[in-house]
Parts: sequence; structure tokens; C-alpha cells
Amino acid sequence: MSYRPEELLIAVVARWLEGAGHVAVGAVSPIPGAGALLARVRSAGQMRVSLLGSTRYSSFTEGGRELFDCAAQGRIDAFFLGGAQIDGGANINLVGTGPYPKSHVRLAGSFGSAYMYFLVPRVMLFAPEHTPRTLVERVDFISAPGTSPPGVYRPGGPVALLTERCRFDFDRRSARFRLASMHPGQSVTDIVDNTGFDFDLPVDVPMTPIPDADELRLIRGEVASAIGETYPAFAERLLRSAA
Repeated sequence: MSYRPEELLIAVVARWLEGAGHVAVGAVSPIPGAGALLARVRSAGQMRVSLLGSTRYSSFTEGGRELFDCAAQGRIDAFFLGGAQIDGGANINLVGTGPYPKSHVRLAGSFGSAYMYFLVPRVMLFAPEHTPRTLVERVDFISAPGTSPPGVYRPGGPVALLTERCRFDFDRRSARFRLASMHPGQSVTDIVDNTGFDFDLPVDVPMTPIPDADELRLIRGEVASAIGETYPAFAERLLRSAA
């Protein structure tokens, strides 16, 4: 059964979230949001999903403020972060590219990224574009650090990085990524050539499992309808896959 690249990533996110109690998804995150909703469906509604921008899947009335409160109280198990740049130490850049403060490109800013990065136990970094422009040796500005010195209170941090080409796992002790799986159609050479940082490479790298028929049925049905409240154009593409 054929599938879209977005559907593969949605399935990867959902599998990664299995067993989580409360998953929060920030703004402009249709694929993580759809993955969280798929995981919720497959948990028979036992998983709680807080999707910013949604009225159906968020009980927050003050948006990010209540999200931050939940994180500080230890009531969020998993979250997603992205960045214009991500480096091999899992540092992210949401401020600008080029030498700071004379950045060539100014971005939207960090908002609560560093706060959530420090407090949520499981953070998946999400980078749809897997190129040396995005995955760099060292970010131009650290909006949120991937690791912290000993003695810094930090219950949260990165666990994985998902891209259009592969999934990495992150070891906080060594502060390094390890290639966990390659998506269909990719090779180790493709990934190495398109990654600006060094990473650990196992002897045998498995292929990322493709979405099965049940996952595709849910993605194109119940999940597409649910995510459509917040991301209607994205949901329309999923629904077209079912036609």
C-alpha cells in the first residue's frame, strides 16, 4: 500500500510516543500533532494530547502559559522542538543565522523552547529538512542547549531527532546522536553527506518500518479529521491520500 512521506513520519512519531501519558505539541507542528493524535487513538483514548491552537484537543485557556505550568509541575511526558539549525550536541537555533548579533536572517525567536527543553523528560527534535544547512556542525546561536553542565537541575532534554531521511537517538551522557533507522529510499551515504555534524554509526542500520494498513487507515480517516481543526490544508492532503 503506497504512502506519503508525511504519513511515514506520523507513524514514526506515534510509535515513539507509545506509553506516554500526556503529550504536548506546540504551534506550527502538523506532523508531530498528527503523530500524537494517532498515538492517542491507538491508546484507546488513554493518552492525553494537548495541541496548541486546538479547542478540541487542548484544555488550556491561556495557551503557552498553562503549558509552561504543566511542564514545571512534571505533568508533560513528551514534547517536540525544531529549529532553523540543529547541531550534533542537540543545540537548537531559533534566533537567526549568521554571526550573532549581526545575523544574516532573523527568525521568530526562542519563545519557551529552552524552558520546555529543560523540563520535559522526552523531547523529540523534528527537522523536516535534512540538509547541511539545517543539521550543522555548530549552531550560530544557542536558543536552547541540548545538554547542561553537572549540577544544573534538568529533568528534561532530547531523546531523538526525526528528519525526512532518518531517525537519530540522542545519548545525553556522550552528548552525541546515533543513527537509529533510515527511511526507505535512503542510504548511509545519503545521510552522512547531508548531515553537517558527526554522529555514531552502528554496524547495521535498520530501515524505518513503513506505516501498516491500519495506521494508514487511521491517519487518512480519524486522525486527518481531528488534525483538520488546527491544520486544515495539511488534513486535506491526508484525506486526498484516502481517495
